[in-house]
Amino acid sequence: MSIDMDLIEILKILGDENRIRILNILKENPLCVCEIESILDLNQSNVSRHLMRLNSSKLIKSYKKAQFTYYTLNEDLLSKNNYIKEVIYEETKKLDYCNKDINTLLLFKENNINCENLNNKQEIITSLKSKN
Repeated sequence: MSIDMDLIEILKILGDENRIRILNILKENPLCVCEIESILDLNQSNVSRHLMRLNSSKLIKSYKKAQFTYYTLNEDLLSKNNYIKEVIYEETKKLDYCNKDINTLLLFKENNINCENLNNKQEIITSLKSKN
């Protein structure tokens, strides 16, 4: 798919709540699969499937750091497609579930929770969500 994506294809990609949620948290900083699944409370296969679709559309990019693959928004593509950028950076602020996801992401950051220390994932998530 080229940088000048077909409007229908991009709308299909943006037409999924979980993909919008993933893009929403990736606007804050790069994240790996286990962080995304923990923040959004989704299973790994679901997150991976959505990441694959977002990556194939070039909305996101990935890079390796140690044994983890991190995902980030493709700012080059967004700068050439302002309507997509508007959805990700502005329209998501109007969605309660996106605001909740950002709050969870901020809790993760404040508590230095990342892929490397998510071994006790369920314990950590339960503790953080009870604070929220």
